[in-house]
Amino acid sequence: MRQQGTQAAVTALAVRPMPPSKAAKSASFKDAVRVQASFTAEVERQVLAWFAARLPIWVNSDHLTLLGFTSMFLAGASYAFARIHRSGLLLATLFLALNWFGDSLDGTLARVRNRQRPRYGFYVDHMIDTFGGFFLMGGLAISGIVDWRIALGMFIAFLMLSVQVYLATYALGTFQMSFAKFGPTEIRILLALGNIALFVHSDSPILAASYRAFDIGGIVAIVGMSLMLIASTVSNTAKLYRSETPR
Repeated sequence: MRQQGTQAAVTALAVRPMPPSKAAKSASFKDAVRVQASFTAEVERQVLAWFAARLPIWVNSDHLTLLGFTSMFLAGASYAFARIHRSGLLLATLFLALNWFGDSLDGTLARVRNRQRPRYGFYVDHMIDTFGGFFLMGGLAISGIVDWRIALGMFIAFLMLSVQVYLATYALGTFQMSFAKFGPTEIRILLALGNIALFVHSDSPILAASYRAFDIGGIVAIVGMSLMLIASTVSNTAKLYRSETPR
């Protein structure tokens, strides 16, 4: 009788599905197709590949992710500092460049070294982007360079567009990284150029005009992101409707 009970237990274990291992979970996760067609995309890919091939072996993707996160926090702090001293504008430009280096290179380095962690990378990168946007817009609002209401509007538009991108990534398997030839790198470049222009003219009578230029740029950014949000939502809704509506 005891032998029969043992055999029954073995049989039950054999037919009961085992929980998937970590490797199986990672293998079952399908990374989305990246769509990056910004003005600088091709040059950026070549530059990032060059850096990734030459980084010391002790530098890994987590180091670069942390660099990108810290740099965006410091960029926001530098904008806040610019309220009392114009050198904050140059510091913000430096930290935007460091943010580009860390934020853009971490994924490239992982792919070059075949150390991809798609679920971890997708989640962590975009949570960091969310906090980074908060730091950046908060610093701009404190600086007085941009009216705080416009800075808040930019952050809200950024969050809404991000939600659309993440949902489309899950539902359609396409990760849209640029819109109308503009991506994160182009935005950093425009901010850096604005910082330098304002730094150069901050002691002249056109300071007020420079502030208005930043406000106008912020309004243009809000309108642009809103249009991208609407167009993408309509397009993706239509795609999903056609693919899942019975004929």
